[in-house]
Amino acid sequence: MAKRTRLGAVDLAAAWDEHAAAWIAWAREPGLDSYWRFNRDVFLELVPPPGRRTLDLGCGEGRLSRDLKALGHDVVGVDRSETMVAAARDADPEIDVHLADAAQLPLPDGAFDCVAAFMSLQDVHDLRGAVREAARVLEPGGRLCLAVVHPLNSAGRFDGEASGSPFVVDDSYLDESYYQDEIERRGLALTLVSAHRPLQSYTEALADAGFAIERLREPAIPTDAYVEDRSRRWLRIPLFLYIRAVRAAG
Repeated sequence: MAKRTRLGAVDLAAAWDEHAAAWIAWAREPGLDSYWRFNRDVFLELVPPPGRRTLDLGCGEGRLSRDLKALGHDVVGVDRSETMVAAARDADPEIDVHLADAAQLPLPDGAFDCVAAFMSLQDVHDLRGAVREAARVLEPGGRLCLAVVHPLNSAGRFDGEASGSPFVVDDSYLDESYYQDEIERRGLALTLVSAHRPLQSYTEALADAGFAIERLREPAIPTDAYVEDRSRRWLRIPLFLYIRAVRAAG
């Protein structure tokens, strides 16, 4: 079950910290959400092979950091939530995890050749600042790989539960706004508070920070990912947006 509510101005950092414990339980339940079913694997197709060092920007409780480490990446994590950082450190003390705002990273210039921002940039207030900081800590030619809730997804909703239900955008797609998703599955409840931004908010932030987009993908869910009729609606509308961008030299 899922319910979406449009919100006025919110403190995204405070909202995520408020619901951190529920998120940790949710994120660590194998197979519960799209991370395990397909989202991680589609995202990792964009991530370069292990190089000098990889930053997990908005690492949360650290599940992607741990998966990147298992693939051979030398990973550093950053998150603004004290609860998330504590959970990430506890899960793998070998991964260096910092408590910091994505727009004010306590990391040196050019320290990384890859930054992974997996499902985090829709949850930061200062998108442009976060993207600028990603560019600063990347070496020239380094890659930023990001995944976000697709802007079409965050702008609208399905009018009905059937696989053929129409998708409706009641409010403005072009205006930035905030929303809350309440989800229940397998006896776990989760509240997610995020920002809706149109696609050009992300592409302009990348361009202004000196990035050039190499790949942009908006795939349908795999046909075997969900069996429920209501979930097959997402064969027509993309759930997520994936981008890989390269930082210009100089």
